[in-house]
Amino acid sequence: MRMVVVGGNSRNIGKTSAVAGLIRALPQHNWTAVKLTQYGHGICAADGNECDCAPEEHPFAVTEETDRGGGSDTSRFLAAGAQRALWVRVRLGMLATVLPALREALGDDDAVIVESNSILEFYDPVVYLTVLDPSRRDFKESARRFLPRADGIVCVGSLAGPIPATSRAGWEGIALEVVRNKPLFPVSEGESVTPELAAFVEQRLAVAAAAVPDKNKPTAQRPCRGYPSVPTSIS
Repeated sequence: MRMVVVGGNSRNIGKTSAVAGLIRALPQHNWTAVKLTQYGHGICAADGNECDCAPEEHPFAVTEETDRGGGSDTSRFLAAGAQRALWVRVRLGMLATVLPALREALGDDDAVIVESNSILEFYDPVVYLTVLDPSRRDFKESARRFLPRADGIVCVGSLAGPIPATSRAGWEGIALEVVRNKPLFPVSEGESVTPELAAFVEQRLAVAAAAVPDKNKPTAQRPCRGYPSVPTSIS
């Protein structure tokens, strides 16, 4: 499985648009798209509503989208050309519990694109892109934690100058020189994916595909990019 992960430093900054844009730009990969949503305590992962169920009762839910004309993010993925779209809902702190169900749902799908930061705790994708908007004060802890692993930065606006004063507090501790030394892909408002970004992802996918040995040849261990680094069953 070849996995692309798209995360970001805040909500509503274009992560879903970036996923849909890559699906549209690279249709030859027949994508399976995954939207990962984590709910806080007191919110049920089964339906996203407030409840008083114990965490172990409804820790997660995996739903396959079928409506290509709907307004949900997963519908947008299908409308962009994904062959399948999954919505994974899980309680905060219980991401590991959904991994066996997710892997079963993915089956033998070859190219998977996931909207999430936290999935990097368990998966090693071929490409991890993070969407950063310097005008947003919010900087998710998951985005901060995995920022060093980013292969490329999708910039909403510019990261060339100083962070605006209104956002500076949220960006405290972020090593901007490290961010600026990564491949940068600026996008303007309303733009999701540039040709340069699509070419970057395509090149990484091609390298990953070439690195997988012929399954008919004997080998001690075949490399696996995307499979979880935890057991496939949770006891």
